[in-house]
Amino acid sequence: MATGGRLVAGSHNRNEFVLINADEIGRIKSVRELSGQICQICGDHVEITVDGEPFVACNECAFPVCRPCYEYERREGNQACPQCKTRYKRIKGSPRVEGDEEEDDIDDLEHEFDFRNLEVLGPQAVGNFLSPHHNIPHGGSPNSSEIHVHLDNNSSCPPEIPLLAYDEEDVEISSSQRALFIPFMGKGNGSYTPSFTDHTLSPQPRSMVPEKDISVYGYGSVAWKERMEEWRRRQSDKLEVLKNHGGNGCGDSEGQPDDADMPMMDEGRQPLSRKLPISSSKISPYRLIIILRLVILGFFFHYRLLHPVNRAFGLWLTSVICEIWFAVSWILDQFPKWYPIERETYLDRLSLRYEKEGKPSELADIDIFVSTVDPMKEPPLITANTVLSILAVDYPVEKVACYVSDDGAAMLTFEALSETSEFAKKWVPFCKKFNIEPRAPEWYFSQKIDYLKHKVHPAFVKERREMKREYEEFKVRINALVAKAQKVPEEGWTMPDGTPWPGNNVRDHPGMIQVFLGRDGVCDVEGNELPHLVYVSREKRPGFDHHKKAGAMNALVRVSAVISNAPYLLNVDCDHYVNNSKAIREAMCFMMDPNSGKKVCYVQFPQRFDGIDRHDRYSNRNVVFFDINMKGLDGLQGPIYVGTGCVFRRQALYGYDAPVRKKTPGKTCNCWPKWFCICCGSRRIKKGKSKDRRRKIKHREGSKQIHALETIEEGNEGINSETSTHVKLEKKFGRSPVFVASTLLENGGLPRDASSAALLKEAIQVISCGYEDKTEWGKEVGWIYGSVTEDILTGFKMHCHGWRSVYCMPKRPAFKGSAPINLSDRLHQVLRWALGSVEIFLSKHCPIWYGYGGGLKWLERFSYINSVVYPWTSIPLIVYCTLPAICLLTGEFIVPEISNYASIVFLALFMSIAATGILEMQWGGVGIDDWWRNEQFWVIGGVSSHFFALFQGLLKVLAGVDTNFTVTSKGGGDDGGFYELYAFKWTSLLIPPTTLLIINIVGVVVGVSNAINNGYDSWGPLFGRLFFALWVIVHLYPFLKGLLGKQDRMPTIVLVWSILLASILTLLWARINPFVSREGPVLEICGLKCD
Repeated sequence: MATGGRLVAGSHNRNEFVLINADEIGRIKSVRELSGQICQICGDHVEITVDGEPFVACNECAFPVCRPCYEYERREGNQACPQCKTRYKRIKGSPRVEGDEEEDDIDDLEHEFDFRNLEVLGPQAVGNFLSPHHNIPHGGSPNSSEIHVHLDNNSSCPPEIPLLAYDEEDVEISSSQRALFIPFMGKGNGSYTPSFTDHTLSPQPRSMVPEKDISVYGYGSVAWKERMEEWRRRQSDKLEVLKNHGGNGCGDSEGQPDDADMPMMDEGRQPLSRKLPISSSKISPYRLIIILRLVILGFFFHYRLLHPVNRAFGLWLTSVICEIWFAVSWILDQFPKWYPIERETYLDRLSLRYEKEGKPSELADIDIFVSTVDPMKEPPLITANTVLSILAVDYPVEKVACYVSDDGAAMLTFEALSETSEFAKKWVPFCKKFNIEPRAPEWYFSQKIDYLKHKVHPAFVKERREMKREYEEFKVRINALVAKAQKVPEEGWTMPDGTPWPGNNVRDHPGMIQVFLGRDGVCDVEGNELPHLVYVSREKRPGFDHHKKAGAMNALVRVSAVISNAPYLLNVDCDHYVNNSKAIREAMCFMMDPNSGKKVCYVQFPQRFDGIDRHDRYSNRNVVFFDINMKGLDGLQGPIYVGTGCVFRRQALYGYDAPVRKKTPGKTCNCWPKWFCICCGSRRIKKGKSKDRRRKIKHREGSKQIHALETIEEGNEGINSETSTHVKLEKKFGRSPVFVASTLLENGGLPRDASSAALLKEAIQVISCGYEDKTEWGKEVGWIYGSVTEDILTGFKMHCHGWRSVYCMPKRPAFKGSAPINLSDRLHQVLRWALGSVEIFLSKHCPIWYGYGGGLKWLERFSYINSVVYPWTSIPLIVYCTLPAICLLTGEFIVPEISNYASIVFLALFMSIAATGILEMQWGGVGIDDWWRNEQFWVIGGVSSHFFALFQGLLKVLAGVDTNFTVTSKGGGDDGGFYELYAFKWTSLLIPPTTLLIINIVGVVVGVSNAINNGYDSWGPLFGRLFFALWVIVHLYPFLKGLLGKQDRMPTIVLVWSILLASILTLLWARINPFVSREGPVLEICGLKCD
């Protein structure tokens, strides 16, 4: 249609088009001409609809806007046209937004202005259709010029549209530029002829929107142009970033995204992660089996309680008590896995949002903590590999700072770290140049690479060989330091300048800080900046409680706050290297997400291990816990903190409450009847309000310091307020003004006028051994004291403050470490974990009675209760594992003669247990070998480490007898890398499981012998007892293999002690056998007279 360059507009309510004249400079072309034109917001092409018509976003002024910009403006913008300021109406296919009008008629704009479809109605219908809508009088001037528009389906030209005029005139617009309404009428030949009257005539004008000024349609209003330019600039930046990060690197600007509703330039606005619920085909049967298992347990205990064994009442009662405890323990472990989820991150969106080409990176700073104690048990080479993998992470170098805590004040660790900093100047640029994985040199060079198969570039092969040679020389220097440290001089160690090493006395030495990398002028071999590398050894003096690892971590929190003060922290053990260089970016997808990141206190990564035997004899990988239990917790309030591989929000460590999100008014109980809300809802609303009020009060207390300091800075309070606020801050955080000021900076940062010397002096102060006195460190701030497993306690306190955590499982494991594959070391590790749980159970922080009224969810509380109660299961487990041997030796059993009903109940219980395990393996992605090894070691650890931890914890808490902290060895050996697997190390933890093995094996031998002697009828009752005993022996089989080792024989000392203990128990049982009558044996009367 010929509009002469005039603006084409439309009104959805009136079902009509409007042509508005405009000058050639500011005019907007017609809808017909929009095809192939540019969107005035993003610069993209305005697409064509399925009907071949250009997309029209605004029906008032037809301002050229593409579909993605229209969707974004409705979703996140002003929901109005940039030119005429008219609110956008919803077009078919677009999601509804708040404020959309309800449409009673069809929701379809495709045929709204399609006059061609009216041909089937005939000419009279056309006139009837147009007249009532447009008030068009029939008839026309015979002198008027006529334009015939044929309503022919074969015609490709659209019909001419009548013109409309405005009622109000604008003085700046000439009469020739006014839009006039032209009446027309239908003709009988299938066409209609609009009659154009002269502009000097005075027709009846009618305004589309009388209250609007004509200037808002583009006649002089240029406000939208500024916004258009700003949008165009921003999205151009995002497009450039996307080009550089594209898969082919071509930067084709003509390429269109696969999904029209999510264009490439809009990718940076999308969420940085999403939840992936387990499919209903897997999770629904799993939940059904859990409910069914509960029902079967009810029938099982109903049978057990109503059918006692009178001849062996003691055995029956003991077994029932143990079974009830096992059922409660299963409930605590099972129901936190009710809502398992997985997560997916979008690293490309993170880059689009926070990394723009030509601008500094907006990614948040992060401080990384590495803790070590004894360099003899934690080899410096392993610590060096961990540090090197951290320095080479794929993250802006100016935003990374690595702090190494040497809690043993060993000069060996200091010298090894110095060598590591020198080697890092070569290793870091090599990693980033060739983008290698992993970036720990020991594990990288141990990989076997086929250069011909993978078509590796010759330049890379050459540099890799040179770097490997450099690393071998680095290892020689580290090993020389280790060999030299084996013999300590009598006068102690001295530094190169002759100064005595300050840490010669491990229990009495000053605090030490050394900045190896990150200083001005310290760069790598290519002249690039390197991340910060800081050595820290906190002060130790006699008479102070240093709180082991938790105290060392809190010292690092304070030091890092003074030196770099990043808003996020990552802590790893010295043997856990960065296996995925993008691990920090993975965590930032959750932490920096503008929608859900504010409530995340930490992101926990699963632990993965190297150097474990293929069969994983002692369940070192702990796959069931990390791939099943932790996924279940992630669907609740988040996983528990496991001590390493965790990214923290610094503000959460400072003891602040999580931000409270206000619910929208629309989210009310609309689904319930009003009478129900009136009757039952009032009390619930009151309770909810009172609970929210308590939370808000608590939140105000937690963040009172922030508001108080803001008040001080604004000058709204006097000297008294400043003094009281300063006292409160000191009571919570200590007497360092620099550190206290840093705690109030949510996004991190340092004072601009602070010098490096002043900051280091302040850092020495915050690691002094008396700094934490009369503060809340270890109570409400930082890592929490009171347990050797400070990780569980710290995460529990955060969840009680309303925070939530996230479980991140990238396809390539984020971190990998070493695990103790030796049986004794593994048992000692489990002993330490169980001891920490016992300490928490006997403290005020026990989740059974602590944290009510806070933000901890009920199923999350179940998980924490299970994590501190499980050591107590060792007592019923040991008793239950002893019962089979007693039954075989005495000929009694814990159940009466089994009936058909009992057989069905027992069979259903065993099948439900197996089905639960199978379905867990299915949705958790765990193999049956890993699941079975976990079941076996649960019994082995339960009857050994958990039992000893229970008594050690009781002695420590009740009698004050402290136990030494044992550092797990993290070294390797010879013999194919599994020398430690077969090495035997004596420990008292081996005695209980060995004793159970011997007495059950003896019981099987005795039971079979009695059955052979007593005949055929005795074999039936024997099968139940044999099954019971074999269940114990099969679960303890890995322990038996560990005792035999490689020489296929049991160590003499273990054999002697176990036989002695088994003999004592057997004799004691024979002496106090409860199944023999106290009045002597009952003699049957044979009928013979012996007189």
